[in-house]
Amino acid sequence: MVAGDLQILPERRGRLRRLSQTPRPDSGPRRKSRKKLQVIICVLLVELCERFTFFGIVCNTILFCTVKLGYDNYLAATVNLCFIGASTLTPVLVGWFAETCLGRSKVLYVCALLHFFGTAMLPVVAFPFEDFYIDTHHMTHQLEPRDQQILFYTGLLAAALGIGGIRAILCPMGAYSLQCYNQHQLLSFFNWFYWLVNLNSTVVFLGIAYIQQSVAKNLGFLIPFTSVLLALIAIHMMRNKLIYKPNKGGSLLTTLGVFLNSFKMCCLHYRHLSGDVGSWLDRAKENNGGRYSETHVENVKVLAKLFPLYGLQLLYKACITQIPSGYYIQTMNSNLHLRNLLLPIGAMNVISILPLLLLAPLIECVTTCYLSKEKTPLAPAKVITLGHACATLSVLVAGLSELWRKAYPVVEQTLSGKVLQVSSMACFQLAPQYILLGLAEALVTPACSLISFQLTPSHIRGISLHFLTLSYGGGCFLGAFLIQLVFFLSGGNFYPNILHDGNLERFFFLLATLMAVNTVVFWSVSNRYKDLTVQGKALTISPVTEKLLHYKACLRFYDTMDCSYTNKSIESIL
Repeated sequence: MVAGDLQILPERRGRLRRLSQTPRPDSGPRRKSRKKLQVIICVLLVELCERFTFFGIVCNTILFCTVKLGYDNYLAATVNLCFIGASTLTPVLVGWFAETCLGRSKVLYVCALLHFFGTAMLPVVAFPFEDFYIDTHHMTHQLEPRDQQILFYTGLLAAALGIGGIRAILCPMGAYSLQCYNQHQLLSFFNWFYWLVNLNSTVVFLGIAYIQQSVAKNLGFLIPFTSVLLALIAIHMMRNKLIYKPNKGGSLLTTLGVFLNSFKMCCLHYRHLSGDVGSWLDRAKENNGGRYSETHVENVKVLAKLFPLYGLQLLYKACITQIPSGYYIQTMNSNLHLRNLLLPIGAMNVISILPLLLLAPLIECVTTCYLSKEKTPLAPAKVITLGHACATLSVLVAGLSELWRKAYPVVEQTLSGKVLQVSSMACFQLAPQYILLGLAEALVTPACSLISFQLTPSHIRGISLHFLTLSYGGGCFLGAFLIQLVFFLSGGNFYPNILHDGNLERFFFLLATLMAVNTVVFWSVSNRYKDLTVQGKALTISPVTEKLLHYKACLRFYDTMDCSYTNKSIESIL
């Protein structure tokens, strides 16, 4: 008996040890929720640092280019808009490169390194060597203007590529799992998402602009450098869990390939191969002589319905970019003194952000009240039309404000150590144009994201948001192109270096006219985006059916098929 008990005891001990090692039923969900919370905190931290860096560069570029590098106003505005456009477009391009070539982890580290390198170059260019770098012979060491420009543009390009990688891999819109949300929940998400982004930019425009302008002169670029360090720490902490892997469901190259192949087939008139088709995009299908499957072409046809929406956002975004370009130059040439305090130029940018911060809770309350009373809220297409009208009115008011600003006498004002001749009109009198443009952004951006997301199937929603991002980036470059075009056609009169000697208001009036036409065109095509209850449904067919359709195309090419028999056979399978 004792020997038997001694033999049983080790088995019982092993069983007790296994029972003690098995996790409790509640520990698994707790651990998962804790890890999920850590991932959310790190994503928010990285996104905060990235946007802090981005806005820190944007709100200082024009002042740095005009005061430090001696650029004219039109050239400084062009540089700033090109950087904004590049930072907007690179997430799409870097995301594609990560998926097809190098892999997301490697691209993430490369982009983080580029981001670090770019923001390190900017303080080197902006550092006041005349104050700190003096040798024993009391000789001032300064960078040559050519070296300054090379380092400056290299830093901007590297920072733009780094921003694109962080946005594409760590903070994409698809990482928020929006597939199961209804229309009201999606609109609520987009409103609060952009609310958080603009809350961050409020802190940036007030803090960094004041440091750059008043306290430390050109040392303001050191703050983006510090922000990148925080972003790198966050990436190092959770590098394996922050990398978002999107679902497979098509790519931008496939979408563009369908358009090119359809255009090629239409130009070559391959009607003996494809016959009559319902849409010109159908010529890209394999059974009509093209190169792409039925599923890919039908997905592109769904996206094609949104192209008018994307195209009409180009000019609207060119108007929005007046805040970091035309409006910024207007404010820089106005009286920034409030009693004995010199206000940062970024304070006016905060005025444009206030409508965004106030309207998101208001829209949420109004929508909830409408739904509780079983009423239909205002359609997103109508909201976009209203936002475009606000943008048109804002640019028109900017032109009128410029006429009023030039009527004031000229006074001297010191910015970043340089004395400028500016108007004595208080900068706060420019507030209406900032408020109207902020109101437009609060109405248009969430509604456009909602339409792009809601009218496409779940597996191509990422591509739809990519095209929307491309339209935003293209709008920035369109704004830069308009500035260059107007400057050269007017001989510098419509975008002068000294505002009192030119007619900047004519540029605003021209932009307001173009935006008014753009608003009318969008209003005429907005009917197709009113009904969001039926989501876009793409055609999905089996590989066997696609093979049969391809076989049918081959038979049609050799003219050896009985059309009625083959069509009936395929229709029975479908």
